[in-house]
Amino acid sequence: MKRFVVGMSAAMALLLPDLASAGGRGGVKAQPPVVVKTVPQSGDLEVDPALSEIQITFSKDMKTEKSWSFVQVSKESYPKTTGEPRYIDKRTVVLPVALEPGRTYIIWLNQKKFSGFRDLENYPAVPYLLVFETREAPAAPATP
Repeated sequence: MKRFVVGMSAAMALLLPDLASAGGRGGVKAQPPVVVKTVPQSGDLEVDPALSEIQITFSKDMKTEKSWSFVQVSKESYPKTTGEPRYIDKRTVVLPVALEPGRTYIIWLNQKKFSGFRDLENYPAVPYLLVFETREAPAAPATP
């Protein structure tokens, strides 16, 4: 699997004051949830365009009553959705999509005023940038 590293230093610099204040709360339960897994992985350069759902797994149980924030960076980089997001368990949400070959997709999960991903204590999830590319469609066979 080909991958690239997504530079997050600027985003992290913006979050440091919020994360530092969160550190004053005691224990893991009092910390904001974080993304622990995505399907596809952020940075993947060879995603199968036939993938029909993007999966996001958080570190904590989340509010699952239509509580999410998939934030669009641009119309061109946001996948076409084919249904409503839904939680498949207390920590994993799926977004039904129709991906196209040879495209770059960029989705923020929570970002600034959009903070719908929240844990059961109502702490918003730390913003996460999901970026991936779908592989090109196979070349059509040459006709004789």
